Amino acid sequence: MVDMFGLCIQNHDSEPFSFYVYFLYVKSRSDQQLLHGLQYNDTSSCQPEEFNNGLPIVPCGLIAWSLFNDTYKFIRGRSELKVNRKNIAWKSDRDHKFGKHVYPFNFQNGTLIGGKRLDPTVPLSDQEDLIVWMRTAALPSFRKLYGRIEEDLEADDVVVVKLMNNYNTHSFGGKKKLILSTSSWLGGKNDFLGAAYIFVGTSCIFISLVFLLLHMKNPR
Repeated sequence: MVDMFGLCIQNHDSEPFSFYVYFLYVKSRSDQQLLHGLQYNDTSSCQPEEFNNGLPIVPCGLIAWSLFNDTYKFIRGRSELKVNRKNIAWKSDRDHKFGKHVYPFNFQNGTLIGGKRLDPTVPLSDQEDLIVWMRTAALPSFRKLYGRIEEDLEADDVVVVKLMNNYNTHSFGGKKKLILSTSSWLGGKNDFLGAAYIFVGTSCIFISLVFLLLHMKNPR
């Protein structure tokens, strides 16, 4: 099985103003509206994507408005590889954070389109690309799971990628990468966790040696 990460964005701009804009971006959402839909009226946190033509927007906020909208096709030889886009979001998010009876309403109907459009006949709990996108990353460089290729690929296979480049990253100096990663029972590759474990383990060993030397010098 191959996990296909459809998006890896890197933003190299670290100015304080950019951090402030990022802070406003991650706050521009309404978790209660995602769960209850139009029944929840307090969406002031979603500004400036709160209303359009006097009607509320579901889902509101800049995060949903900027939903990733590049598309990919993978071809091996003469056949197209099927990409499974189900079960890419956390089950806890699907069951408890996005309403099963909440449907997109008045979404991407303004003069400025931010990203992908949503199917108004499908509830938010089944629109997993939205659910994945709404779980914002803590760092400026991040990965988002796009889907899974559930066919075995050999080491020397040539996979041709046909993509529709819709998502604009030039406005904020970002870069996009497409990553194919083999998954295991532990999940996909994650360099950050490995580096973090090595750093924490090394720090613990160093501190223990310091305390050992102090104890040997001044025993109780």
